Amino acid sequence: MDLTPLVPAGRQVIERYGSSGFRIAGVIWRGPVLVFPDLTIAWTLRDAAAVTSDSLQPVIAHGGVQILLLGLGRRAGMVTQNLRTALRQAGIVIEAMDTGAACRTYNVLMAEDRSVAAALIPPGESRAGSEAG
Repeated sequence: MDLTPLVPAGRQVIERYGSSGFRIAGVIWRGPVLVFPDLTIAWTLRDAAAVTSDSLQPVIAHGGVQILLLGLGRRAGMVTQNLRTALRQAGIVIEAMDTGAACRTYNVLMAEDRSVAAALIPPGESRAGSEAG
């Protein structure tokens, strides 16, 4: 019996993550990425400390995102109130967590056809402390 959820063709499923990148819908990505159900793009980000509303503009510009999962590497982190407010004004709720949890949660929500995106930093690249902002 196949227990894999049925995912429509073309959807961006996060298949693997490692210290330097991700495999998403069969494509290897090195470094941070922004993942939407229909698209994955490289995310030009140095580390978790560089997460700002400016660095997340591609998420806002994509449109239709209601939930943004922020994968901060090996550890969960805090999101500043300024970042939460900026995203909330765009209709987006942000949840910060470790990258593994963000990948798993994204896949579940995407399979449920939720309006979700993920901003992911590979676990080996999270050089910052515990606050993103």
